[in-house]
Amino acid sequence: MDSSLSVRTAVKDTLPTVFGYIGIGISFGIVAAASGLSVLMATLMSLIVYAGSAQFILVSLLVIGTPIVSIVLSVFLVNSRMILMSMTTATFFKKNTMLENILIGSLITDESFALSMNKLNYTDGELSFKWFNTVNVLAYLVWAASTFLGAMLGKVITNPEQLGLDFALVAMFIGLLYLQLISDKSISLKVQLLVILIMLPLVYFGLVFISSDLLILIVTLVGCAIGVVLKHAID
Repeated sequence: MDSSLSVRTAVKDTLPTVFGYIGIGISFGIVAAASGLSVLMATLMSLIVYAGSAQFILVSLLVIGTPIVSIVLSVFLVNSRMILMSMTTATFFKKNTMLENILIGSLITDESFALSMNKLNYTDGELSFKWFNTVNVLAYLVWAASTFLGAMLGKVITNPEQLGLDFALVAMFIGLLYLQLISDKSISLKVQLLVILIMLPLVYFGLVFISSDLLILIVTLVGCAIGVVLKHAID
């Protein structure tokens, strides 16, 4: 990464995360095809819903004939974390138009959000619409194309786990976390590692009492609070 916020730089910054989109997108396409969805339906779901992990849940709920109201609520709960992400990124685009803010908020993903937070370390805390929108649009197109390819392969590959495709998303987030640790100079490495070590058992034991979807929101807020306290106590 560098301090440039151009379209060209956005493409370069996004390329390392593209492999994660491809792996998990193909996996979803295969799962969707195995669940009875046509190639067209699977691709349209990625273009319209564009919800990553929520799409896997959506397909599984459709297969068992879950009522539409339950499906909508489930997908909303899984993606409710995007509200927090959009609120965070919106502070960097106060001077942009409402349409530009809607575009960024509508296409933001976990990966593009993490990428933007890393980018701040190189730009003195600034983001531009053309950079962020390019990151989002590229991710959107790759996700849809990967779903299409996966749905086509679904007739041949019936078990994506055998190829390790189910680990692609996890591997990508490990890489993003590493980049955040080595690039963020505003917070000491000691504080960052302490927050990670505290969050690991919270997530692990939290899954015993709370659904994973709700747990994501809770640990995010708790992690932020712990991070603020540790930063002021140690730095």
